[in-house]
Amino acid sequence: MADDADRRWLLIGLALILGFMSVEVAIGVLAHSLALLSDAAHMLTDAGSILLALFAMRLAARPARGDYTFGLKRAEILSAQANGVTLLVLSAVLAFEAVRRLISPPAVTGGLVLATALVGVAVNIAAAWSISKANRTSLNVEGAFQHILTDLFGFIATAVAGLVVVLTGFARADAIATLVVVALMLKAGLGLVTAAGRIFLEAAPAGIDPDAVGDQMAAVEQVIEVHDLHIWEITSGQAALSAHVLVVPGGDCHNVRRVLQTQLQAEHGISHATLQVDHLGDVEGDVLQIAHSVPDNGSGHCEDTHGPVHRTGPHDH
Repeated sequence: MADDADRRWLLIGLALILGFMSVEVAIGVLAHSLALLSDAAHMLTDAGSILLALFAMRLAARPARGDYTFGLKRAEILSAQANGVTLLVLSAVLAFEAVRRLISPPAVTGGLVLATALVGVAVNIAAAWSISKANRTSLNVEGAFQHILTDLFGFIATAVAGLVVVLTGFARADAIATLVVVALMLKAGLGLVTAAGRIFLEAAPAGIDPDAVGDQMAAVEQVIEVHDLHIWEITSGQAALSAHVLVVPGGDCHNVRRVLQTQLQAEHGISHATLQVDHLGDVEGDVLQIAHSVPDNGSGHCEDTHGPVHRTGPHDH
């Protein structure tokens, strides 16, 4: 199964990270290198992010039941957000210490820093490659990957700092390398927190314009109006849609629904679409038809349409 393969790749990355981290802490203390210790601290969060991702994947795989009608799929988004927040907090701590060391730099053993950083680059390349083999469309996996990737860039910066110390004796290079790592952490952390926040706030998936989707649905034959249109993500990569669709009196509601669902799947990748399709007109027999005529004032079908009303022809959103 895909989930089993993802877990296997994550576990390989975890083993690489934990093995090297323990060595790096000892060398960082001996070399008096904040850059190495910051990389080690980041690797600790890397390990935590992978463990959190593995736990979230197990929760998300549980079937929907009871109060959790979508299951626990958003546990992965909680994990991604936690990874983002961790990066932001750690970047603030390291930035403070780096500035302090810029003002009063300690002696740094450049050769030891350079050698350790080069090994760290190799280990992080292997870990990043391993995690990249998992499904990165999952924000949860992407969170763990971003941790590893920023760590890789951090080791490269640390290696450069070690080389500068060896060649010039400029000890502040170590703190400057730490600030480079901090900038990378901030970028990755903000990206993860923003992406997770969009899902929690029920924003439309990136790349899908709800207004364009609504206009496209309203252009289908027999459709008069589309309103109460909502598009969101249950979890990363799983878009959902709901809408109220009005068709012409006597129109084929079932066929319209099938056409719309096929269109949404084919053109936007939305397979989870819940459509309430009703006729425009009066109650006739046992078929529910809503007594209503298309308003001229653009106010929409319902008293509160929860968003724009979409119709054929020019109209405001």
